[in-house]
Amino acid sequence: MKHYAGLDVSVKETTICVVDEDGQICREMKVTSHPEDLALALSGIGVRIERIGLEAGPLSQWLFEGLARAGLPVICIETRHTKAFLKAQVNKTDRNDARGIAQMMRVNLYRPVHVKTLESQQRRALLRARKLLQEKAIAVENEIRGLLRNFGLKVGIVGAGKFEARVQDLIEALPELEEVISVLLATRRKLRESFARLHGKVLEIAKADAVCMRLMTIPGVGPVTSLAFISTIDIPARFRSSRSVGPVLGLTPVLNQSGESQRVGRVSLCGDGMMRALLYEAAQAMLTRVKKWSWLKAWAV
Repeated sequence: MKHYAGLDVSVKETTICVVDEDGQICREMKVTSHPEDLALALSGIGVRIERIGLEAGPLSQWLFEGLARAGLPVICIETRHTKAFLKAQVNKTDRNDARGIAQMMRVNLYRPVHVKTLESQQRRALLRARKLLQEKAIAVENEIRGLLRNFGLKVGIVGAGKFEARVQDLIEALPELEEVISVLLATRRKLRESFARLHGKVLEIAKADAVCMRLMTIPGVGPVTSLAFISTIDIPARFRSSRSVGPVLGLTPVLNQSGESQRVGRVSLCGDGMMRALLYEAAQAMLTRVKKWSWLKAWAV
């Protein structure tokens, strides 16, 4: 008899439910959220498990790789699709969620999610860390501008390199304010230095990658966009055609059809938000900053 398992993962513990092909619950347990502990628990049940459902989440990539290395038939499933299925339950608990995921595996009612390779995960981590440092540095800079404005001091339009010198000139006559602002300036300086190191790493990786260099020949596309695109696509062979990429990035319109009514709405905005933002910036750069004419720019305008 075939058996199916559902895993409801939390930070500390994972709830496991195993059902047979008739939907009867065979085993339920809680295990520490670690690949080795989960593999040991699932292997020690004593039955052959056909499919193991794991909802996509913060720990899913780590757990998926560990269970896959242990030879278990684990499948990472889409969160939005799973949420719609589990919404029919009256009571939401970890136990009921694990039961619901197990039933989804049994009736083959799930949507698998691609788990990125380790290299793509590492590149994504680099890009996210770079973006975080950039945002925090800008936030500190805006806070400094706001604090100075309360005292009638206006920084004005200055470049990033001249910002600190401009602020120092403004607060020179206010020693009490200088003590506060100097701390913020030191924080901004440290953030910008860390950002520069990570940005240099991005440039280094992009320069050594032939695909990145090829993508950068597109007007408006730079090293950050090209590296993000490669890490998002990960394995190009998983797409049947180039038309399949748009829906994954949330760039295709939503269709609402019922009877005689059919409405095409806005783009779905599903998937990777960072990649969509970078593509939008690349398109804006091509249209407004790139002076050289191209067939792509002609198509856009």
